[in-house]
Amino acid sequence: MAITNLSEITEQQKQELVASLASIVAAGAEECTAETISAVAEASGNSIDASMAALFASVVSTAGGVDKFCAGPSAGGGGGGAAAASGGDAAAAVEEEPEEEEAGPGDAIDMFGGDEGGDY
Repeated sequence: MAITNLSEITEQQKQELVASLASIVAAGAEECTAETISAVAEASGNSIDASMAALFASVVSTAGGVDKFCAGPSAGGGGGGAAAASGGDAAAAVEEEPEEEEAGPGDAIDMFGGDEGGDY
């Protein structure tokens, strides 16, 4: 679900979003405390509960900084997102790979080298 406006989410979701973004900004500028998270949230025109700011400050300080939550260059990452569906022509361009046929029991080579199968 793509969010295009903060009015589309609940108040709790909005506070979590604002607190997480404020934590990133506050950690980049100085020590990430509940007060700095609240100040960044207020400066952005939003408000968060003091308990939400304290929770995010505690998580960031316990983890050893906000950098622990950000993927570094060696983190790999996904393979990119799936392409948006544009129409029927795009689906026609996809080629189906032929399925490999599995060898049946009659096609296998006798592991003992005998042609008859005899008794083992």
